[in-house]
Amino acid sequence: MDFDRRALLGAGLTSSLLAAGSASAQLPQRLAPTPATGDPDAPAWPSREVYRIWPGHQPGETSILPKANDTMNGQKGARELWVRGVSHAELHVFRPARPDGSALLSLPGGGYSFVSVQNEGIDVAQHFNGLGMTVFVLVYRLPREGWSEPHLVAVQDAQRAMRFIRARAAQFRIDADRLGVVGFSAGGHLAADLVTSFGQSLYAPVDEADRLSARPAFAGLVYPVTSLKPLTEDQRLSGMLGAGLSDTILEARSPVRHITGQTPPTFLVQALDDPIVAPENSLAWIAACRANKASVEAHIIAVGGHGFGLHLPKDLPGSMWPDLFARWLRKNGG
Repeated sequence: MDFDRRALLGAGLTSSLLAAGSASAQLPQRLAPTPATGDPDAPAWPSREVYRIWPGHQPGETSILPKANDTMNGQKGARELWVRGVSHAELHVFRPARPDGSALLSLPGGGYSFVSVQNEGIDVAQHFNGLGMTVFVLVYRLPREGWSEPHLVAVQDAQRAMRFIRARAAQFRIDADRLGVVGFSAGGHLAADLVTSFGQSLYAPVDEADRLSARPAFAGLVYPVTSLKPLTEDQRLSGMLGAGLSDTILEARSPVRHITGQTPPTFLVQALDDPIVAPENSLAWIAACRANKASVEAHIIAVGGHGFGLHLPKDLPGSMWPDLFARWLRKNGG
């Protein structure tokens, strides 16, 4: 991850700094689809197959919807697409040439102030498509963009996305029982929230899809936030879902506190030198899984920082995590 994203993400994890990156180039409201050229300055976005997951009104919707504000960020040759102004939750579908029935819902990070759809969405899709997996990248609604229940909109979208995909399993050519999730940073928090709250009724059902389970078969949590309540003295994560939230809400949206024996198997990746999300988030998750007899595998790496996605230098042991995750998920429902 480049310095610009680190600076902005760090700001996004506090309640007082909600936006930065004024030098970022403005894009049209939505980019036209482009070929997967491998050029980071020309991402293949949106995907050729996109769905709005909510029919009609979305939970927490007000009379004024956010306006799209996508930006390209970073230096030429290594730019990244960030999405803001999410008026409707969107599911972007990336199909493999030879689908094997397994599927992965990717939840990019961005401190809940943007969605890093390129580094932690498109790139994830391209990698796991090569392994036969159908990948769904969720552009979830951002809490601080005017919704009436900001602390719920992202997890509502994640639950709905799981059910939306399962309801169309035949159309997507997947096995509904082999659908898992992977999340990064704030998206890791969202994935962790999903695997601990999949059975909670967080929105009123809108169609037959909502009769289906939102439980992922497995989950990858990559440099995840697992608690909005302090785990370290310098942790500043309580403002991620909005300012002034009650202690009850912070407790409810701190997934590490809600792990049970029914929590799906989880796979963690965390760098000890992460300057944004304290490693204690992952260590606490491991301890809670062990205490509750929930399956967990963790890869704690010495060097990697934050926001590396699938792009750690090949000479670092942590660069092998996507392949280790792929092997692990085949043993855990994928």
